[in-house]
Amino acid sequence: MNDVAQAPSSERDGGAGNVLVINAGSSSLKYQIVDPVTGEFVVKGLAERVGDSGGTITHEYRGEKTTHDVDMADHGVALEEMTKVMAETGLPIEDADVVVVGHRVVHGGRNFTGPEMITDYVLDEIKRLGTLAPLHNPAHALGIEAARRIFPDLPQVAVFDTGFFSTLPASAYTYAIDAKLAKEHAIRRYGFHGTSHEYVSARVAQFLERPVEGFKQIICHLGNGASISAIDGGRAVDTSMGMTPLEGLVMGTRGGDMDPAVVLHLNRVAGLGVDEIDTLLNKKSGILGLTGSGDFRDLMRRVDDGDETAQLAFDVYVHRLVKYIGAYAAALEGVDVITFTAGVGENNAAIREAVCRRLGWLGVTFDAVANSADDHDARIISAAGSPVTVCVVPTNEELAIARHAVAAIDA
Repeated sequence: MNDVAQAPSSERDGGAGNVLVINAGSSSLKYQIVDPVTGEFVVKGLAERVGDSGGTITHEYRGEKTTHDVDMADHGVALEEMTKVMAETGLPIEDADVVVVGHRVVHGGRNFTGPEMITDYVLDEIKRLGTLAPLHNPAHALGIEAARRIFPDLPQVAVFDTGFFSTLPASAYTYAIDAKLAKEHAIRRYGFHGTSHEYVSARVAQFLERPVEGFKQIICHLGNGASISAIDGGRAVDTSMGMTPLEGLVMGTRGGDMDPAVVLHLNRVAGLGVDEIDTLLNKKSGILGLTGSGDFRDLMRRVDDGDETAQLAFDVYVHRLVKYIGAYAAALEGVDVITFTAGVGENNAAIREAVCRRLGWLGVTFDAVANSADDHDARIISAAGSPVTVCVVPTNEELAIARHAVAAIDA
């Protein structure tokens, strides 16, 4: 389903109301007002440099984008400025038929396995779980506090990235360390990007006109952050990210899997402190660490120009992805569909081709023409008759959050 701008539901026949979806980052705030029935967005935007000078809000309504220069001291100011921008561009938020606010929250820990109506207790738990997602949960909590203050009459729902992976079997989520210590400190695999993996796996079933319960999928969510999941009959059975979003695939600024002793070596021999290592592994590794730039468009330009450093980074990225696909095909005892999604997965034909060319042993017959087509809808890029179907399916995390939020208030 395409995300096409449209009039608010109050201007259409029918409609159960829209959802304001908020994704608060440490210095940014993404927002959309979404119709959960049609999947279309009413408005969307991004507030950047929150808490710093030189802030901007980029806002889209009825197909027109506008940029507004405004300083935003915190997320509360960002939300207040969002409402001003909406009024200035033709749709005051009070006329947008918003019935609930849905918040993306990265980490739900062991207790939150589905969407939750936000209470003081839930907010406190989100803050407490900041120790497991220090780059995300504290910012989400700030966004929630601001939204509860600015929209006191609207119900607020938290939708957790980890929720979809609550079905992982113990054999997949358990780390082989001291069991008592692991239990005491909540050390286990949680998985992330769950709303995307859930949405895309269901969308694949719809696109292929097959019941989601009837086949085995591998979903490759490849953006600046990247993760891969194994899904059997609609239930997640394994995923690459772990206790935090650091584990797994090579990403824009994260290195993914590596020997844990690297951390000890950096501390003992290189003299780096814990916070320095944290910053290195989360913000200065991955494609950025290998090439000096975390932008995949820059990476591909350099590969095309014959840059050996960029080519190595590309090869490392593809190798890790192919290795995980092979592992998950084994864990699933076979695979029916492999799907690429998110910014890199949807738009980087070269990475898709490099991966698929190495999956012939698995039964993938690749269609280079279909892969290179300029098409932004769900599509098949494997050849007709391929024993394993390969798809490209756009993700829509905002729509998934919106639908979960509506389901929570209707429950």
